[in-house]
Amino acid sequence: MNTNPRQLRLLDEVRARKSATVEQLADTLGVTLQTVRRDVQRLAESGLLTRFHGGVRVPSSTVENLAHTQRETLNAEGKARIAHAVAQQVPNDCSLILNIGTTTEAIAKALLHHRGLRVITNNLNVAAILSGNPGCEVIVTGGVVRARDRGIVGEAAVDFIRQFKVDIALIGISGIEPDGSLRDFDYREVKVAQTIIEQAREVWLAADHSKFNRPAMVQLATLQQIDRLFTDAPPPEPFPALLQDAEVICTVAA
Repeated sequence: MNTNPRQLRLLDEVRARKSATVEQLADTLGVTLQTVRRDVQRLAESGLLTRFHGGVRVPSSTVENLAHTQRETLNAEGKARIAHAVAQQVPNDCSLILNIGTTTEAIAKALLHHRGLRVITNNLNVAAILSGNPGCEVIVTGGVVRARDRGIVGEAAVDFIRQFKVDIALIGISGIEPDGSLRDFDYREVKVAQTIIEQAREVWLAADHSKFNRPAMVQLATLQQIDRLFTDAPPPEPFPALLQDAEVICTVAA
């Protein structure tokens, strides 16, 4: 589904409250109960909300991410702003690694007019996008392709990436927890992403506002390992202090 601004705000309200009644959401959003019920129905059918008697909550799984098609449409406008902000900071004639995720795929689209890029990726969607840029050389890792999102994972991908040292790693993440840990769902994907961080001179994290306070099972890194964060809204508490302590440069994409 394509989420509209009202539905995105509804999702944000439920995330902030952990759970909410239809009446609370209607009052907060200033819309009718019927409108909220209709939005909740669509969001629940898409797996973005879970209904219970009297209200809704966010899906609570820490072991499985949303489907790629759901993530692709969720906050697509915010991800596009992030991608534009990242692309403005990426110089021509540099080397990059892009990992798995819908935000990195948005970044790939924003890099289509750059020149002299050499891009290594374990994301077949990123490779397909950037292969349309004649000024970009794309190198794809070996490994196991996950059918659900065309990401490449496994030890072969890890070994392949260890051959390189790039200027910038552009990484996405599933969740940033209040202790400053960056987390994801698939330990095989995490092992590849950890190697990407090790093989980069700078690490740039691209994460929309929904990733803050979102739990996931496997720790990938900490904010101390990140040089720059690109997001689409000011980070909530306690993240401003965590970012400052970690000396992470935070860019909020307008």
